[in-house]
Amino acid sequence: MSLLGGTVFLLLLAIAALHLAWGFGVRFPARNERELVALVICATGTTTMPGAAQCAAAAAAIFGAGLVVLALAGLIRVPVPAGIISAAGLIAMFVFAGRGIAGYVPAWRGRFSQEPFATLDQRFYAPLCFLLAAAFAALYFYRPGM
Repeated sequence: MSLLGGTVFLLLLAIAALHLAWGFGVRFPARNERELVALVICATGTTTMPGAAQCAAAAAAIFGAGLVVLALAGLIRVPVPAGIISAAGLIAMFVFAGRGIAGYVPAWRGRFSQEPFATLDQRFYAPLCFLLAAAFAALYFYRPGM
């Protein structure tokens, strides 16, 4: 479980870093803001990236999920009751599973239908969320000391 926990943490850290960088005006992997919106946001009618505070909040939430992964894997100790870590792990599992499911729900598809986001969402973003949900489930049910 240590390898899984470490790998998932690094993935979440990279995703959090991207969100934080976007908040500071970095446009990677696009050439400009409009292209970046089309790649990663793409709500119908949206042409600008969220502000720094919103990007930082998203980055903090993703990083927090990464810390939960490390705690579930037994790679770090945190000064909170084990039940809180367990609950946080379950919440993260359901959030990622829900986001994965959303990628295939018609209402989501209608709201986020612009390309290339729509295709990337069904091919990469939603499946990645399912994998993250599965990792949280594995770490929750097979954590050290259980």
